[in-house]
Amino acid sequence: MSERVPILRIRQVLLVSIQTDLDDQAVLLLQDDLAQAVVDSGAHGVVIDITAVEIVDSFVGRMLATIASLSRLLDAGTVLVGMRPAVAITLVELGLSLGGVRTALTLDKGLRMLEDDHAERGHEGIAPDVAAGA
Repeated sequence: MSERVPILRIRQVLLVSIQTDLDDQAVLLLQDDLAQAVVDSGAHGVVIDITAVEIVDSFVGRMLATIASLSRLLDAGTVLVGMRPAVAITLVELGLSLGGVRTALTLDKGLRMLEDDHAERGHEGIAPDVAAGA
């Protein structure tokens, strides 16, 4: 059985740090777990950190795009961070553009992208004192 990838919450962003190369079953589990975590947490963003990933195949590449699409449908932006040059080259050679998946070189840049997006959308409908639980 495949191990589940942990999903951490940092404020209103979910962080998925992939530390090993994923088999097909682990990718499918991650897709399901992340979709549920977005719904349960109400997160406005997802960061997928692939710094430790050395190899991707076409299935994993497509699933990264699918995960980003799922997150968007659930009102959460997605940023893929830490892509190694070899992984980028492989994705291009496989003809996978990861359409709609935004990328950043570092976790910090990815988090800032999501914060900027969230600030642009504003905090509609909830007064600050209500949101703070006052």
